[in-house]
Amino acid sequence: MNSSIATTPLSSFAACVDGRVPRPLRADAETKTFDAFVGEYAPHAGPVRLGQWSCVDGDRPAGRLGPQARTYQATLALGDSIGTARAAACGPVAALTAMLHDRGIAVEVTAFHQLRAGGQTATFLCGSGAGRAEWALGWSDDPVQSALRAVVACANRLLA
Repeated sequence: MNSSIATTPLSSFAACVDGRVPRPLRADAETKTFDAFVGEYAPHAGPVRLGQWSCVDGDRPAGRLGPQARTYQATLALGDSIGTARAAACGPVAALTAMLHDRGIAVEVTAFHQLRAGGQTATFLCGSGAGRAEWALGWSDDPVQSALRAVVACANRLLA
């Protein structure tokens, strides 16, 4: 995990973020080291991987007031299969969950929290699918990338 957070081997994860970790993760965040918490909730390994990500019509003028769907495109790897996915949605998280759903991976976001951590953003996401729920973590200097990483981590935890 690329981090500008200065941690010691014994630093708890909770000591590295600004604010309180969501209640269901609080005990783990307070007792596990930064590396142990990240290793559990933000796994690098798994069948779902996200490559390039972009909003392909982000520069189009607004035709009406209010939220409008944008078209997002991603390079997604699911196991050994790599391909391009597109979805129209009101935001990046909705688009990525739609792309995964189109490929048979259900991730319904039931809780979403973002906290600052130095110059980074920690995104905590609870997702459900296949009759169970899992919490996951995304970490990045960009809040959108942090959220997308949390969705991918959640998908991989649900598939584990």
